Amino acid sequence: MSLEKLRDKFYGCIAGTHIGSAMGAQVECWSYEAIKEKYGVVDKFYSYEHYDNGWLREPGTTEDGVERQKLIITAIMEKGDRVKAEDIRKIWIRDIKPGAAGTISEPFEGVLLAMAKTGIPANDLGKYCDYAGLVSFGRSCHPVGLINAGDPDTAMRDVYENGQLYQTANSRGLMWACVTAISIAEACKPNATVDSVIGAVFDRCDKHWVLPELERELKRTQNVKDFDELRKMWDPVYCNIGIPYWVSYANEIITKGFCIFNLVKGNLEDAIIWSVNMGRDTDCAGAIAGGIAGALSGGATLRQDWVDQLELATTLNVNTNSQRTMREHSDGLYNAFISRMKKDLLFADGMIKGELPNNYKPNLKQVH
Repeated sequence: MSLEKLRDKFYGCIAGTHIGSAMGAQVECWSYEAIKEKYGVVDKFYSYEHYDNGWLREPGTTEDGVERQKLIITAIMEKGDRVKAEDIRKIWIRDIKPGAAGTISEPFEGVLLAMAKTGIPANDLGKYCDYAGLVSFGRSCHPVGLINAGDPDTAMRDVYENGQLYQTANSRGLMWACVTAISIAEACKPNATVDSVIGAVFDRCDKHWVLPELERELKRTQNVKDFDELRKMWDPVYCNIGIPYWVSYANEIITKGFCIFNLVKGNLEDAIIWSVNMGRDTDCAGAIAGGIAGALSGGATLRQDWVDQLELATTLNVNTNSQRTMREHSDGLYNAFISRMKKDLLFADGMIKGELPNNYKPNLKQVH
């Protein structure tokens, strides 16, 4: 695989996530019947409002999950390597706008930010969040998979490290987030396939809470022909109501995104459209299915009208943590990954040759 192909996989993952998020956000929490009645099929952007705060968002505006992801990307870009929770906490404190919670981010993120400004260890912050089972990190951890491209085991370890900003170390939310990060790390391999991505997840993920549900739904949906059949199949299964964030539990959303990725055979455009027409937590489903499919298939075939409108909306979004383009985000991650690989190569070469000094610090200019 050429480096340009790998770079396109990074772009496909980030663009798939952002476009899926923005397209799904406009119908988030709707039933699939309501989506069908108003739009027929959602396959473009519309204005929408969140949090009843009077802000009518430009079509293509992303939402809270992408804001989480942008902070992780910034931390990785600035470090040029894998990051720890403390690295991301520093970016929170510096980059999150004071009025972001309840505007572009979830209200509970304002509480986490306030605690992040204290001396509490970053790995302890998630203990004070009420929502350990949500998809909060699982729909945002794509950069963890990308900085560990080709290395799903390390991606899984980094989920448990970085995810503790939002959720407890042993939470089901982080068990499920491993599905997202492992899938993306595996999908970035040169000869990755849909089957190899599924296999990587089943080789590594939790065998009590995660794999039985994934296996059940992969089998039940294996002969589904279109998204209308799929959403009717899921409607009586995933139907809880009456609790906080009732549509956003990690088991439901990551199962849906993973099964859609399988059913569309990794096609990025189809993964987005199927997800955002499912009903319930459409933006998170779009982020997961779109991100995994984009990491496998790349972003070269994405519709230009989708890309242009989302980039326009980003320039108009005064509440976002970053107005970088999708390409700037993905290239920042790609460059950090290449930097990491160069450091590893220098270290390995020095160890093999016996020429590694005690005060070794890699000089990346030596690597070509």
